[in-house]
Amino acid sequence: MQHPGPPRFTTVGESVELAPRDPDPDELYRWRLTSAPEESTAELDDGPVVHLDPDAPGTYTAELDAPDGTHTQTVRVFPTTRTSARFSVSADAVDAALDDVDSASVIGPFNDFVMGGHRVTRKGDEFTLDVELPPGDHQAIFAFEDEFDPHATTSVTVEGPGRPRIRLDGRREAEEVVVTATAQAAPDGDDPEVEFHFDDRDALDESDVSVDGDELRIPVESLPVFSRVHAVAVAERPSIADTLTIRVGDEAAISFDRPADAPEWVRDATVYQIFVRQFAGEKLETTFEEIERRVPYLESLGIDTVWLTPVCASPTRHGYHITDLFDTASDLGTRAEFESLVDRLHEAGIQVLFDLVVNHTSRDHSAFQMHRAGVPEYADHYERIPREQDTTGVDWAGDDAPGHYFNWASIPNVNYDSLAVRRWMLDVVDSWAPLVDGFRCDVAWGVPHGFWKEVRARVKAEDPEFLLLDETVPKRRVDFRENEFDLHYDTDLYYALRDVGTGDAPAAELFDAFVESERKGFPDESVYLRYVENHDEDRYATECEAGTLRPAAAATFTLPGTPLVYYGQERGVPEQRGPMRWHDGDADLTTFHRELVGLRDEIPALRSPGVNRVACDVQDGEERNVVAYERPGTEDEESVVVVLNFAEKSATVTPHRDVGTRDLLTESDVGGGDGVRVDSVAVLRVR
Repeated sequence: MQHPGPPRFTTVGESVELAPRDPDPDELYRWRLTSAPEESTAELDDGPVVHLDPDAPGTYTAELDAPDGTHTQTVRVFPTTRTSARFSVSADAVDAALDDVDSASVIGPFNDFVMGGHRVTRKGDEFTLDVELPPGDHQAIFAFEDEFDPHATTSVTVEGPGRPRIRLDGRREAEEVVVTATAQAAPDGDDPEVEFHFDDRDALDESDVSVDGDELRIPVESLPVFSRVHAVAVAERPSIADTLTIRVGDEAAISFDRPADAPEWVRDATVYQIFVRQFAGEKLETTFEEIERRVPYLESLGIDTVWLTPVCASPTRHGYHITDLFDTASDLGTRAEFESLVDRLHEAGIQVLFDLVVNHTSRDHSAFQMHRAGVPEYADHYERIPREQDTTGVDWAGDDAPGHYFNWASIPNVNYDSLAVRRWMLDVVDSWAPLVDGFRCDVAWGVPHGFWKEVRARVKAEDPEFLLLDETVPKRRVDFRENEFDLHYDTDLYYALRDVGTGDAPAAELFDAFVESERKGFPDESVYLRYVENHDEDRYATECEAGTLRPAAAATFTLPGTPLVYYGQERGVPEQRGPMRWHDGDADLTTFHRELVGLRDEIPALRSPGVNRVACDVQDGEERNVVAYERPGTEDEESVVVVLNFAEKSATVTPHRDVGTRDLLTESDVGGGDGVRVDSVAVLRVR
């Protein structure tokens, strides 16, 4: 079915891309806007992929003529939440060698809505950028002389509430189905109202239901075999939508599903990221066969999920500049050898995440070369920026520039306004999904939301347990939770742990990550990837103070979420992408990580969603560097208190909870004086 998908939700001034699903580039598709708010002057192009730029709040309806029929797409538009803001960098903040620079590229701002480049000019002693931004903290990077470095980073805070949250649940009451919406106000926000919406793909509509506040009722006799209900919580800002599916089975049996929620297995998973071309060590070239020989090591760690950096053909060691999206890199091995590696990992009970790169290709990809050489069938495969609109500052030949982000001139963005590109990338998804257990989606923020919604529906139809992990950095954005991704980078905890590790923040700063999740509108059901380092970040132990890696790693294993171990983190590899230290690695650090993995597997409370901060007295040690929290168990499961000490020296700590003195991590008694002795971490049973 080529219907464009579920109703879309946005705010005034925020463009929405609309496209047919499962497109055939050789067929004809045509859009038209059939209704809009009275005060709107918005229009749609008649091409196969269009962008609605809503200029008034209300409901917009578009129709798509496709080979399989005419389809309706509803777009609900809420009032804008943006206000004027200014980023500025003084000339004094710029390296003296750049005193004569009169312009800069602004990369960002990074926020829930914008991720792009701007060109600004110098006015007196300042470079400034005026933009419209929603409430929250936003960051921008000013890059000079066509280079990402040297640069200056600046932040601005826009006052206002966060986003509310909503959850849908269903039940049957006699001959009615009841859908209940639980709406939660944003921090410092007003109580929201609930809007229910129906799916244009289904037979269920407004005339079949009755709504009373946060409750929707449907007579069982009015239900089609399958239907979807969507809802949004609306206050000063709208929430992301939640979705509930209703299926009528044999003898009118009713079942409900929450399709936006992550598969259960990810909540218990421990992810190990392998930077593939460095995993065999200092002397050997890494191949799929060499990784396969090291699976026993992964088994010994106890991890159950592996994320492999890109394995497709690429001229770079990191692999993100891809020249063939359908085949493996020749230096790593054949596709058959990759499949053998996946089979071996599966035999070991380890799931495999494939690094899916569909925002861009290498400029050495044959498709890009054909595009730049003017071959007609590739004319629309890549973004093109007219010279006068080019804000990237990179000098390209010709009258237009390929679209790209930052200073990534060698990886041009593909053009998702092209049906041929959408077909190409869906074929890439179809090629790899049957072999693996999930995708880590590179530069997810650069790909349209509508495409990710289609990818989710596509892979989940074949395997509901398939995992989708988004890369939305440096500021995670809640919109990617709306029927798109299961697992989300937790950049807030990452930055908090870095600030604690460098001494720029107290240990209690890590709780700010939880406040940020709520403020940004992430539902309670959201699952986050907790990490201290990855292939894009400096090693924690290299950048931070001595003694802080162990408590930071322990935080990722003992706070709610899915922990990530970046290869070599557990062996003391000092370089961001250095060779794995097999012969001279830190054995004690490796044991420590094994213990963390084992303890999390052993204690259900460490895998549960709940966490409560615990006050504590620090008799001996640095109070600023100590934090404690409880992971509550159920009635049948024990609760534990975790104490982290980010100081290089031990601390004596008395938590304000009745706890035992045996550290469950090391199975040793840490009692002493009036408290417990904590070197880096102690996990204590609540009495």
